[in-house]
Amino acid sequence: MIKMALVIGLAFVIQFVLSSFQMKNFNNEFVRMRRKGKVAIGRKSGGFHAGAIVMFRIDDEGIIQESKKIEGTTFLARVKNFPGFEGRYIGELSVDDVEKGHRNLRKAVEDAALTYKKYIAGEEIAQPPSNFQKAGNIVTNLFNRRAGA
Repeated sequence: MIKMALVIGLAFVIQFVLSSFQMKNFNNEFVRMRRKGKVAIGRKSGGFHAGAIVMFRIDDEGIIQESKKIEGTTFLARVKNFPGFEGRYIGELSVDDVEKGHRNLRKAVEDAALTYKKYIAGEEIAQPPSNFQKAGNIVTNLFNRRAGA
């Protein structure tokens, strides 16, 4: 039993270290783009499917100057160019602007457009819950169900 716990603990540590490299890659690319101007980000978590994050560097009128994406289910995913959006107005993007088959990438593009529209309208942009918040919500719901039963 102790060996199993050690193996699981080691797997978590390895996952954390490798995920840190992925986040460093993403952060470096975001900072590079941000130094050149405004950046709109859209994201869609994947669960058991490939998640996706898109970044669009835009000018003051919302015209896309540069686009990047990161999608995948593992720590091996890296930021890549996402051509085909340059010169377009970000507020008009939709799921139809991405080829079918990339469901979460399509939703991430739509999320970037929606986030930009909220920003322009002065609305608050809600942050998705972190994994710790999600876990806390699950535990809270379990306790609430038991208390009500």
